Amino acid sequence: MEKGKPHGKDVQKELDILISRLNALEVSSTDRAQKSIIGVMKILVENQKHFVDEFEHLKKAIDLLTLQFFKLEHGKN
Repeated sequence: MEKGKPHGKDVQKELDILISRLNALEVSSTDRAQKSIIGVMKILVENQKHFVDEFEHLKKAIDLLTLQFFKLEHGKN
């Protein structure tokens, strides 16, 4: 991975790894409180994955709009 903040697929991969680790912790946990906390953490990670997906879709939409603006501007000239 590149230095700096991870993006897109790298973030998805890290979140998938985190969910796997949380699943393993949940299975090995014997305490009900720990299982509850792990369940909440899994929900947060899954929501973060969804947010990353939606953000990637928005980036693609902005790229397509930008391309259309350039085509429109090029057509005027």
